[in-house]
Amino acid sequence: MAADRHNLAIALLHHPVYNKRREVVTTALTNLDLHDIARSSRTFGLERFYIVTPSAEQRNLAERITGHWQEGWGADYNPDRREALGIVRICTDLEAAIRDLQAGFAKPVKTIITGAARRPDSITFPAFRRMLNEADQPHLLLLGTGWGLTDECFIAADHVLEPIAGTGAYNHLSVRSAAAIMLDRLRGTQQEAL
Repeated sequence: MAADRHNLAIALLHHPVYNKRREVVTTALTNLDLHDIARSSRTFGLERFYIVTPSAEQRNLAERITGHWQEGWGADYNPDRREALGIVRICTDLEAAIRDLQAGFAKPVKTIITGAARRPDSITFPAFRRMLNEADQPHLLLLGTGWGLTDECFIAADHVLEPIAGTGAYNHLSVRSAAAIMLDRLRGTQQEAL
């Protein structure tokens, strides 16, 4: 049975994340992350992309950016961008995103977290792709900003997804690039033959 394209969503968390000194901080929203992850998400059939930040100022900025492309000149100028940004949901915390996604499902939302570092007991992309074939099971893929999500986030998640591995020791993809690669591995039609 083919996976229901609606049982996977992404949440980009701006808190709680680490800075380079491993302090827990709230990071700033970037216009590029919002646009590019929304576009990648929509390309691969997702209906929801959550921006998660406790900062009212940052939530207002996200609303202004998405609003510009949802109505008026921006909506008329670029209907494709309007469609992509129409899936963005802005939340104060992860629990709000989970509640929103849960509304369409009887089974509880499973959270899948990932980062740049390899962790024990991680699931592989093919294993996660198979999990997505259970159409009535919602999954929320958690991505972090800054220097990554806190250890507490990893402990609380239902599953840890293996990191994207490059060819050498350097491993510092932008979150928007990582999201696109992950979505291709999880939803791309080329992967169906594997």
